[in-house]
Amino acid sequence: MNWGTRVTEILNIQYPIIQGGLAYLAYSNLAAAVSNAGGLGQITAMSLAHPDELREEIRKVKQLTNRPFGVNFAIGQHGRPFSDFLQAAIDEKVPVVSMTGGNPAPIFEQLKGTGIKTLVLVAARRQAVKAEELGADAVMVVGQEGGGHLGRDDIGTMVLIPQVVDAVSIPVIASGGIGDGRGLMAALSLGAEGIEMGTRFIATKECVHANELYKRSLVEGTETDTVVIKRTLGSPARALANSWTEKILEIEKNNGDYEQLKDLISGMANKRYIYDGSASEGFAWAGQVMGLIKDVPTVAELFERMIKDAEHIRAKWGK
Repeated sequence: MNWGTRVTEILNIQYPIIQGGLAYLAYSNLAAAVSNAGGLGQITAMSLAHPDELREEIRKVKQLTNRPFGVNFAIGQHGRPFSDFLQAAIDEKVPVVSMTGGNPAPIFEQLKGTGIKTLVLVAARRQAVKAEELGADAVMVVGQEGGGHLGRDDIGTMVLIPQVVDAVSIPVIASGGIGDGRGLMAALSLGAEGIEMGTRFIATKECVHANELYKRSLVEGTETDTVVIKRTLGSPARALANSWTEKILEIEKNNGDYEQLKDLISGMANKRYIYDGSASEGFAWAGQVMGLIKDVPTVAELFERMIKDAEHIRAKWGK
C-alpha cells in the first residue's frame, strides 16, 4: 500500500514514522536502524559532551545508512548553549533538525538558508501555531500520555491532535501513546500525517545504550506504572514509577524548589538508571504506551509488524 503523506514527502522517507529524540539513548545504532526500516531515525545532540562527538555520531549514521535521518536538539530551561552543536549538524549537512523544549527561534535563525528540514515538538495548539509562524516544516504534537517532557495542560493525544490539525496548515505528526499499527492508523484518522514514537523504540534491540532492566520494566510494566514529575517546576515529565520518583514527588508535594530537586532530576540520575540499571539511584522516562509493549524486537521487526497491522486495518476499512 502507498504510505505517502506530506511528512514522507518532506522528509523523503518510506513510512511516516519518526523516532523520538530520547535523551542519552538516541545514537547512531538506533537512528540508522529506524532510517533503514523506512522511518526517520534521530540522534540526540545535547546529550553529548562536545560538538565533535555529535559530528562523530552523524558520520557513524552515514556509514550505516544512506537514508535520511535527523538530529534532535532538546533546549529546555536548564539546557546548555547549543549553537556550536547546531553548527556541527549544519556542517555535516544533516537532512533534518528537530527541536524540543525552550524557544526554537534561535535555531530557525541559525538554520536560515541551509535547506535543512525542521520539526518542532509541541504540546499545545498555541505552540504549534507559533512553530508554523517561525517556519517549521511540520509539528510533532505530544499528548499527555507520552514519556519525558509534556505540556502543562494535561490534554490527551485524541483531543490534542485534531485541535492542532485544525489550527495549522503544515503537517502534524502525532506523539504520545502510540506504539503499534493501531496507533498509526488512529493518528492518521485524526488528521495527523505521521507519528513519532519514543518509549516503543527504547524497547528494541538496537537501542543498545538502554540496559536490560529498563527494557524489561517497559515490557513487564503497565500503563499505570508511570508518574508525572517536575510539575511544580513548570516542566511536567512522565517517568517510570519507582522509589526515586517517589522522593521527587514528596519534595514537590512539600513545595520544594529547584535547588532541592536538581540532583534528583539531573541527567546523572537519569543515566544511573538507564545505563547502569540502578533503579534505586535514578529514574527513567517512559510513556503510558508501555502498557502495549510486550517484547523487545529489532527495529525492522517492529516496523514490519506495525505496517502489517496497519494495512490489515486499512483493508477492513476499505470493506
